[in-house]
Order: sequence, then structure tokens, then C-alpha cells
Amino acid sequence: MNQVVILAGGHGKRMKAAIPKPMLQVLDVPMLGWVIRACEGAGLSRICVVTGYKAQYVELYLGNRYRTALQAEQLGTGHAVMQAEKFMQEFTDGNTLVLCGDAPFMDSETIANALKLHEAQENAVTVITATLEQPTGYGRILRSETGIAAIVEEKDATDAQREIHEVNSGAYWFKTKALLELLGNLSQSNAQGEYYLTDTVGLALERGWKASAYRSENPDVILGANTRKDLLHLNKVAQERVLEKHMENGVNFVNTDGIIIGNDVEIGAETTILPGTILRGKTKIGAKCTIGPNCLIENCSIGDHVTLNYVQAFESEIEDAVKAGPFVHIRPNSHLKNGVKIGDFVEVKNSTVGEQTAIAHLTYVGDSDVGKKVNFGCGTVTVNYDGLKKQRCVIGDNCFIGCNTNLIAPVELGKGAYTAAGSTVTKDVPDYALAVERADLKVKEGYSLKKLKSKLFPEDGGKK
Repeated sequence: MNQVVILAGGHGKRMKAAIPKPMLQVLDVPMLGWVIRACEGAGLSRICVVTGYKAQYVELYLGNRYRTALQAEQLGTGHAVMQAEKFMQEFTDGNTLVLCGDAPFMDSETIANALKLHEAQENAVTVITATLEQPTGYGRILRSETGIAAIVEEKDATDAQREIHEVNSGAYWFKTKALLELLGNLSQSNAQGEYYLTDTVGLALERGWKASAYRSENPDVILGANTRKDLLHLNKVAQERVLEKHMENGVNFVNTDGIIIGNDVEIGAETTILPGTILRGKTKIGAKCTIGPNCLIENCSIGDHVTLNYVQAFESEIEDAVKAGPFVHIRPNSHLKNGVKIGDFVEVKNSTVGEQTAIAHLTYVGDSDVGKKVNFGCGTVTVNYDGLKKQRCVIGDNCFIGCNTNLIAPVELGKGAYTAAGSTVTKDVPDYALAVERADLKVKEGYSLKKLKSKLFPEDGGKK
């Protein structure tokens, strides 16, 4: 049985964050989430996350998916792994992978290939490493003819050792039985007075066990974050990777200023993403669309040939050939069917809008079922809330809704029904009928002359 221990108890004081450092986000996903995904991609599902500072945040994020162990006192990486001993002792025949919860770019391929080397060489410990042009700050790998001789932390390294460019990623494969024994022999005899997990290499070699290193082809497995500047760098690296992936798939970017695309977003070929656009979550966008400028799309399904300009859309479905914007808000559980056209300052919420319906401007459609080829006049409002509960409106095919119409839910307009401008509709309207609701116009002549005479004729004190 192969299993994983992820170290996620760090505070990250330099971050000045109120949550554990591994919970800080890279492209809207906690760094810990990136690490877990890499494990799952390598086929590893038995995972224990070692928590520490404000552990409740990590536990809330994990739910019941994975085990946790608390490191109440921060005494180093070796001490953190010790907290998972009970978890590891449940299955000692196999291997244990130790990962850092704030190293989001550890990848599934590196994990799997390191395990192959680890098992093929029958190592007690296999260190995952990478080669960096600028290795400052990282533990250096000292190699021997048979594998690895030691890992030296920079603060404990000699000048010659600091010239080494192969560095420790902080990730290791261990034989589980070997790891449990080695943990019991760690000491605090170092500059920091901590239990270093790196010391397990020397301890294994002292016992005549095999130790080696797997050098990853992905140097970014090293990258972590100790400061906000580091976190910004991680986001930039992740974003560049995402943009490169989409460009390889035929997505067009005329300028990448302000564009942020989540790692799980899918985009079809020949779609153009314009500046200022943010795509999050499980959003899926079809082919030959134009998204942007300045759109925010989260967890939406978008068809082909869609044009969105200054649109915010959340947890909704937008079918083919929809045009929307500028300044449009699509709230959750909305469904815009083929060919819908939405103009400026329109909000749609929890509604289905039928094919080729037009909502031109200054309109609110909430909790409504709208048919096809409906025309909404400017200023229409579906009045869906009575102060206690939400009610729905139903609007049939081919309706024409006049400007400044209020539809007081629950109300239904039949097929082809019309409402006159300025009407407040409180009753169902039959098919092909016209609803008119207007009070008689009353004109009081001279009213404003009398009321405003002091303002209209200030020169004579309003005596005219």
C-alpha cells in the first residue's frame, strides 16, 4: 500500500495571513489543493494531511475526504511527519510519499517516475530533486557514486557546497517501515534546534540502506512561497502555463493584460479572450467565441459563437450564438438558449430565456421561464419577491413586453401576449391578448407656476 503524508501546518508569518500558508491560493485554488491533485493524478488516494496553525481551515477544506494529524508545536519537518505515525503504521508494507503543502507545482509525472526509481533500486529513501540556476535558499544534494550522500541545508552548508545547483524539493519517497524507524532516531542537533527530515538520508546510509535521488525534469517542483512576493510569482508561473496550454489548443489572445484563467477552464479553438477577462472554476467555453473585454465567468458552460462584452456570469449555461453586454449580470441557475441577445444593464437570475429572445437594456429577469422570440422593452422588471418568498413568472413565446412593465409574480403571459408600456401586470394574460394597466391622466393647469413662482420669477420676489 502506497500512501502520502502532506505537510500543511505552516503559519507563514511573513505572509501576514490569517489562514495557514498552504491555504493561500494560486489561480483560485489553495496550494494544498494543487498538491492533492498531483497525488490523485498519480493514483494515490490514501492521504494524511498534517495540520498546525489554525488547523480548522485545512480541515474545513478537506471535509471528510482525507485524514489529518495535528502538529501542535512547530519543531521542523521531521517532527511534522512524526505526527502521522499512527496513520502510517496502519499499512507498513509499502511506501510513503512526503510532500510540502505549499509547493503547488509538484506534478503527477514526477511523483510516479520517482516511485518507479525508488522501487527499482529498492531504496529506503528517494529524494525528489531539481536543478536550479539560482539555488540560493535551498538544501543542496550531495551525491555519491551509488546515489545520494547527504542533504545540506544552506545555513549549514560550506561555501563549496553552496555552489551545487541540484537542490532538495522537500519531497521524498520512503519505504514505510524504514521511515518509521528513521523518525525515531532524528535529533535536534542543528542550527535551528529542529527535527530535520533531511537527516533521514544520513541515518539510512549509516544503516547500510540504499538512498538515492530522482531529478525531476520540472524545475518548478521546487517552487514554494514564504512571502507575498513569492505567492505572486507562483501565480504568474501558473498563469503562463495555462495561457501556453490554451494557445497550443488554438485559443487567441491579442493581449494578455489582466487575463486570469483557472487551471480547470476549457476553451475551444478559435475563441478570442480579450484583456481584463477572468475565467474561474469549471468554466467551459466553446469554439469561435469572443469573451471580453472585462468579463468575469465562473463555473459556466458556454456554447459556440458566443459574444460576451463586460459580462459577469456565474453557474449558468449559455448556449450557441448568444450575444450579451455591455454591463450584464448573469446570476446562478440561469439558462440562455440559442441566439439570445442581451443589451446593457440587464440582470438575469435563476431564469430560462428561450431561443432568440431579446432583452435590450435596463431590465431585470429573475425567477422566470421565458419562451422564444420574446421582446423585452426597456425598464421591464419581473417583480419576483413579495417580502417573504420568491415567485416565478412565465412568459410565452413571441410575447412583446412594453417599456417599464412590471410583472408581479406569480403571473403568466400567454403566447404572443402584449403588455402596454408602463403597465403593472398582476393577473395572467391569455394568448394573443393585450394587457393595459394605466390610471387616467389628470392635468392640473398652472400647478407648477403657482408652486415654483419664487424660483421662476426671482426678480420680483415671485409676485407675478
